[in-house]
Amino acid sequence: MFSKHLIAILCLYCIVYTARAQKLSVTKSPAKASMYSAVLPGSGQIYNEKYWKAPLVYAAMGTALYLANWNQKEYLHYRNAYEYRTDGDATTIDDYDGIYTESNLITIKNYHQKNRDLAYIITAGIYLLNIVDASVDAHLFNFNVNDDLSFKLEPKILRLQNQNQYGLALTLHL
Repeated sequence: MFSKHLIAILCLYCIVYTARAQKLSVTKSPAKASMYSAVLPGSGQIYNEKYWKAPLVYAAMGTALYLANWNQKEYLHYRNAYEYRTDGDATTIDDYDGIYTESNLITIKNYHQKNRDLAYIITAGIYLLNIVDASVDAHLFNFNVNDDLSFKLEPKILRLQNQNQYGLALTLHL
């Protein structure tokens, strides 16, 4: 357990060190950002200097995995209760004898199984979204975002090709 945490901390340190070393560079590699996020979710965001996004990735994935784990425990609990009730042995009594019918136990077991599977799908979606976000951030790292959103429309007279006619047009200057 300790070694896994140590390896994760060392990987994160290497990524942050690489991001700081590349701060002098004005471009970010989308492939590198995607690879970082694929290996260690959130590290692509750190590479792109979007430090505030990494905790969001960890919180989202942690929550989804927690829900998957909780639903797995509940699924096993109700599955065992159903098996105790239907095993034909009078000495095995489940916790819900007299509370739930066999049909209720099956419904509750299936509910938790479905929610567990959904939580795993959501975790995979968050993982993929983390990779896509890192890649898009790297692509847009040098995107010009300034406060000048003005534009200017100017009328212009154009000569139509191969004709002796003129037309009126508008020219847009950003």
